Amino acid sequence: MYYVSLKQFEGPLDLLLHLITRAKVDIKDIFVSEITEQYLASMGSVDELDMDTASEFLTMAATLLEIKSRALLPRPPEPTEDGEETPEQTLIRRLEEYKLYKESAGRMKEFEQAAMQVFSKLPEEYPLPPQPVELTGLSLDGLVRALERILARQTQEEEPGRVFRSITRDRFTIEQCVFNLASRLKKGPVLFTDMLSDEVTRDEIVSYFMAMLELLKLGRLHAQQEHVFDDILILPGRRDEDGDGEPADESAADGEPTDGDR
Repeated sequence: MYYVSLKQFEGPLDLLLHLITRAKVDIKDIFVSEITEQYLASMGSVDELDMDTASEFLTMAATLLEIKSRALLPRPPEPTEDGEETPEQTLIRRLEEYKLYKESAGRMKEFEQAAMQVFSKLPEEYPLPPQPVELTGLSLDGLVRALERILARQTQEEEPGRVFRSITRDRFTIEQCVFNLASRLKKGPVLFTDMLSDEVTRDEIVSYFMAMLELLKLGRLHAQQEHVFDDILILPGRRDEDGDGEPADESAADGEPTDGDR
């Protein structure tokens, strides 16, 4: 005899679904299996049960007995209206719905347990002291040129056919920009904007700017800017002019592969 404690179940549907799962039968086959007998045996093994809980389980037991007796005793089919469910169909539908919600609740419990293992930290604000902005070195011509560049860029973005653009893999790497910039400086000074392509992208600007900073750190170039927002003039550094004191990783700076890269 298989005994269960009704206190561990949330209701008659929970007990019935437990018996169905344990017996490994389909929900639609419960009326021709031993599930009904097992359910009634579970009810008979209970010594104490409060009236509210007992009424729910006894109602389900009565429903199971009625359905099984109707299945065992021959009787003419009763006419049913269109769309009206039989007691068997109603119970099966309720069991299927309960099984769906129970499985979903189990998955949500797993998500909750996984989330409890994650500890997040809320962002903290670090207010900076007010910093005055000194607009020195500005001229009317410089402001006009800056405005023209902004308007030109806005016009390009609003051109028909340029609203949608395919996102491609980055075409520029810092190593390649270092090589291009170092090669160009061998011919003489160059403006920063002259190193950029016609279809300039933010990735290209950032890559060339990082390459300029890298060569500036190595002493391979000098950078000059007369006024704020003006173009940057890049000149060969003293190391390139004198031809000595080359850095140990010049091959990496010039874009040549090293032994580790091979």
